Amino acid sequence: MRFFLIRHGRTEWNSQGRYQGSIDVPLDETGKKQAEMLAKSLACVSIDKVWSSPLERAKDTALCISGEQGCPLEIHEGLGEISHGEWEGRYAEEVKKTWPELYDLWHSEPEKVKMPLGESLMDVEKRARNAMEDILSEDKDLVAIVTHDAVIKVLLCHFLGLPLSKFWSFHVGNCSVTMLEKNKKGVRLYLLGEQPWATNRYSWEKQAGL
Repeated sequence: MRFFLIRHGRTEWNSQGRYQGSIDVPLDETGKKQAEMLAKSLACVSIDKVWSSPLERAKDTALCISGEQGCPLEIHEGLGEISHGEWEGRYAEEVKKTWPELYDLWHSEPEKVKMPLGESLMDVEKRARNAMEDILSEDKDLVAIVTHDAVIKVLLCHFLGLPLSKFWSFHVGNCSVTMLEKNKKGVRLYLLGEQPWATNRYSWEKQAGL
């Protein structure tokens, strides 16, 4: 079984460097175009089912893919983005000034951080792993899972047998595809953060609110 971990298209807050988390920020015009181009680029494969986070930015990206593929789409609450708590809606620079020690710890030892009134990476891992158990239990040939930056990174740590301290080892840009295959020997990584629709795959937009 193969599965694509797909990050949603860009939002205005992504480009502004604001923390989104559980706030339901929609795709911006660039994000909508990214989703459309990604869906068309996946026409070379046959996806059996699309799963999505309940947040609009992921759902709209997933709808482009399921519409192009003509396959079912299902929402799973466990695929929602990490709750940044009191950081949500704030610019990265504002967070850095208000919570300097916690901000530095988030970027050096993220596994030790519990977001103020939000979640920890362990919280995300627990629900994301439960979601993947539901998804993989259906035993499809190929599924697409449209979710968020933190969820994808946590799942990569899980499937590759890495501690959550390696969370920042991965870069997954907006509307990127990470492909894994599950077989009797375990899980193998084939693609990481690929943006097949991009004119320049060797450059990406830097984002602060992550």
